[in-house]
Amino acid sequence: MASRKEILKQIADPLTALYGEREAHSIALIAATELSGVRRSAFLVDPDAPLEIEGLDEVVERLKNGEPVQYVTGRTEFYGREFGVGQGVLIPRPETEELVDWIVHREGGKACVLLDVGTGSGCIAASLKLEMPPVKVFAVDLSEDALRIAQQNFERLGAEVELRRGDALGDLWEVIREPLDVIVSNPPYVPAADLEGMDRNVRDFEPHMALFVPDNDPLLFYRAIARAGQRMLREGGRLYFEIYHAFAGQMRQMLLREGYCEVEVREDLFGKPRMICCRKK
Repeated sequence: MASRKEILKQIADPLTALYGEREAHSIALIAATELSGVRRSAFLVDPDAPLEIEGLDEVVERLKNGEPVQYVTGRTEFYGREFGVGQGVLIPRPETEELVDWIVHREGGKACVLLDVGTGSGCIAASLKLEMPPVKVFAVDLSEDALRIAQQNFERLGAEVELRRGDALGDLWEVIREPLDVIVSNPPYVPAADLEGMDRNVRDFEPHMALFVPDNDPLLFYRAIARAGQRMLREGGRLYFEIYHAFAGQMRQMLLREGYCEVEVREDLFGKPRMICCRKK
C-alpha cells in the first residue's frame, strides 16, 4: 500500500504542467484529504502512513482534464461550513464570503425577510440563515441542477430556506409574493468576450448560464433585479450584489438611475471593487 506522501505525488505530478508545482500540490492535498477523510494536519504530521483511495486513477484523470477539484470531491468549504457542489453550480469564491460577511454584520439581529436571487449551491442563503436565525430567507434559481444541489445543502446543514424556481430576468414578485427587506445576488456578470481568456477549469466545467452576460449589456441581470427590488423591497430595504470589478462605476450610476440611494462599493481582500449595496428610498 502506498504512503500518504506517495499518494500526494501520484496526484500532483500529472497536474504540474497544467497548474504549476505549487498549485498542483495544493490541489492534490485537497483531493487526498477530502476523498480519504484524513485531516490535513495528519497528512503533514505523518506523511509516511499508509493510505488507500478508491478510484484514484479516475480521480487523477479527471483532475488532469482540468476538472475543478471541488467537483471531483463533490464539496467545498464556504463561510466555515461544508457545501456540496457539482457540475451545474458555480464553485463558491472567497469574495462571496466577504459579501455574506458584510450582510451578516449590517443586517444581523433583525427579524427581516431576505431573498437570494440565483442561489446556485445555496451557499449565500444557507450561510445567512444559519448566521442570522431570525431572518426569513427565500432563495430562487432557474437551473434544476442548482435547485437540487441547493436543497440537499439546506437539508444537510439544517438551514430553513424556502427554495423556489424563478428567473432573475422574469417576474420575481410572482415567485415570492412577500415584501422583502433585503435582496442579495451574485448573478452572471462576466462578458462573453472574456470566455477564451479564462482558466480551463472554469471555462470548460462551470455552468456558463451562471457566469456570462452579453458583451453589449453586461448589467442585464443587475438591472432586472434592481427593478424587481423597486416593487418587492419595503421602503429602506437594501440590495446587495457581488459585482465585476470593471463595472463598479457603471453599477453605481445604474442603481442611482433606478431610484436607489446610499450606494456603497466595497473592495475585496485584493483591493478590487467587488461588492455593492444600496437602499430603496
